[in-house]
Amino acid sequence: MALFGMTFVVQAVKVPTGSMQNTIEIGDHLLVNKFIFAPGPVLPFLPQREIRRGDIIVFKYPGKFQSPQFVNNPEVNDEREDNQPFKTNYVKRVIGLPGDRIEETGARLLINGQPLAERRVTALDPGTGLPDEHPLRKAPLEIEDAPPLGEGPYEVFYRPDTISAPEGTFRGDTFTVPEGHYFVMGDNRDSSLDSRFWGYVPRHLIIGRAMFVYWSFDESLPRSESPFGFFSDFFSNTRWGRTGTLVR
Repeated sequence: MALFGMTFVVQAVKVPTGSMQNTIEIGDHLLVNKFIFAPGPVLPFLPQREIRRGDIIVFKYPGKFQSPQFVNNPEVNDEREDNQPFKTNYVKRVIGLPGDRIEETGARLLINGQPLAERRVTALDPGTGLPDEHPLRKAPLEIEDAPPLGEGPYEVFYRPDTISAPEGTFRGDTFTVPEGHYFVMGDNRDSSLDSRFWGYVPRHLIIGRAMFVYWSFDESLPRSESPFGFFSDFFSNTRWGRTGTLVR
């Protein structure tokens, strides 16, 4: 029975990165509903439906996918173990459904002509530098003209209606999501590797929908060196306010 449940009903995953902050935090342990998007009936009493825009899904990383218009940095699709196709589970929000028309315009995305609601964490304020510990510096991306704090000159970050962007800064692509595929993004868009870099997610790689946080552990806090440190760490480092909350 337990094997059936883990195979067809639910799956537990741990979130190691901040690409979905502040919706999902580093150290959140999620329970994933695997039957809701299943292609056929699992059990009569288990509700199922189609994938909707806004769903937070868990899927297998598609790897070197056939969408070259998205791959704007070859290092995103390198040969590292954690970037191998089908070996790593990702969690992102569904932005584009099959048939949706997506357009890049400046720093915004339009879905079927409508602006996408902002759910991202602002990485930097205009006029600031990029600290060494910033997540973007740790991501496998080439970042130009962004010196550490105190070393200037500083890069000016474009924001809509505040400063003109140089010609050609943004691609302004318009594309249609093909059948059987989905366009996904992290809520923390400035620190997320997602469909903007490696393309669409095929339907068959989607595992399920993230349901709730069954445990949240703050890995940034110090750990006890005692042989029984796990027990004290469990109580002191657990984010009790997040544990047991729904993922929305």
